[in-house]
Amino acid sequence: MAETETERIQLKRELGLVSAVSLVAGTMIGSGIFMSPQFVLSYIGSPGASLIIWALSGLVVMLGALSYAELGTIIKESGGDFIYILRIYGQFPAFFVAFTFLLVVKPASIAAISLSFAEYAVAPFYQDCSPPQLIVKCAAVAAIMVVAMANILNVRLAMRIQVVFLVAKLFALTVIVIGGIVIIAQGNVAVQQNGFDGTNLGLSSIVMAFYQGLWSFAGWYNLNYVTEELKRPEVNLPRAVIIAIPMVTILYLLVNVSYLAAMTPRELMSSNAVAVTWGNKVLGSWGWVMSIAAALSAFGSLNGTFFSGGRVCFVAAREGHMPDILSMAHVNRLTPSPALIFTTAISLLVLIPGDFQSIVNFFSFTAWFFYAITLSGLLYLKIKKPELPRPYRVPIVIPILVIIAAIFLVLAPIIDNPAIEYLYVTLFIFSGVLFYVPFIHFKLCPGLLEKVTVFLQLFLEVAPADKNL
Repeated sequence: MAETETERIQLKRELGLVSAVSLVAGTMIGSGIFMSPQFVLSYIGSPGASLIIWALSGLVVMLGALSYAELGTIIKESGGDFIYILRIYGQFPAFFVAFTFLLVVKPASIAAISLSFAEYAVAPFYQDCSPPQLIVKCAAVAAIMVVAMANILNVRLAMRIQVVFLVAKLFALTVIVIGGIVIIAQGNVAVQQNGFDGTNLGLSSIVMAFYQGLWSFAGWYNLNYVTEELKRPEVNLPRAVIIAIPMVTILYLLVNVSYLAAMTPRELMSSNAVAVTWGNKVLGSWGWVMSIAAALSAFGSLNGTFFSGGRVCFVAAREGHMPDILSMAHVNRLTPSPALIFTTAISLLVLIPGDFQSIVNFFSFTAWFFYAITLSGLLYLKIKKPELPRPYRVPIVIPILVIIAAIFLVLAPIIDNPAIEYLYVTLFIFSGVLFYVPFIHFKLCPGLLEKVTVFLQLFLEVAPADKNL
């Protein structure tokens, strides 16, 4: 393909404010609010404390998203944490972000959401018993493949899916909220009685409860991964965050109150699918509707997570941290199809041995480690480079508070309840040096993948894509 032709290939700015809000809120409102409440309650031990965990999770996420919004208006490139750490701290630390996010964080997130989708999708067929794991895993694989195809084919198609499924999940959560209001109006005040009895104040328990709560807000950072595809990012990035996150936080609190109004804490903690249990108790013979609603919600969240996850891979390859083929876009559809295919493959591998709870804990520990590093970069820019143009800015105390929260989330479980798994995670992150030194720093074997790249470029009909700044 001629150089003059390839230079014109860019990912288009397709995302307006509605799409941006749908991407943030639609990714956050997914499997978490239908899966995590029982885990939050079991870790923290009491209904009152669980509601505090949900409220604080929303606050931490809001402060983090506002801080990321400032970063996104200073560094107007897609790629999120990877591109910010690359531009502020350089190649070496940025590679660890790309290595970990592409092989663990994003695939783990996609795998966990697809598992929760599958649990709810097959639940109506196994009302009297738990569904076989093989069936659940097969349904999860099918969901990942469908979302992958939609994202590979067309950006607008992916965003239409996001908007439609956001409307569906808002309707489902509204039904749960109204159901809770009716139950409480009928005299059920179980939520208010002995609300803090049995609260577990161990550091590890608090952090694990936060992991599960924060998992339900995963997606608050998604716009920073697709900044180059966002119309007027200096306006729409902070605006979408300010609209989406408070709305989701209030909904989550009301939904949890409804769960606690309909179920005893013991019933909630023992439920495999809390929304279905709620539906069976409140809606009676129509309880199966909640299973379908939860599955649709998880599917919409899966679509948003996949959309942003593919962009991390695309940007990392564009900056020379991954094979060149992953930095290319389809010549007609203008989607980063090789990166999306790679993300699909890794997600399917993570899905094979994974279970929801362990994936969430593993994801959260790793992710918050890098969020702290990214926000320390914002502090550096505020202190050392105040002259940089900033269409949007936050008070310096906000990123400081989020960094303190992130450090607590990373260190507290290690200090309070050391486990070998944390060492494995840390060793995996730093094992990236085995790839960085020979292939990125010294650029050994530059022609190793050249023939494969040329073949795939012709087969997939892709070409190098320029930045859209």
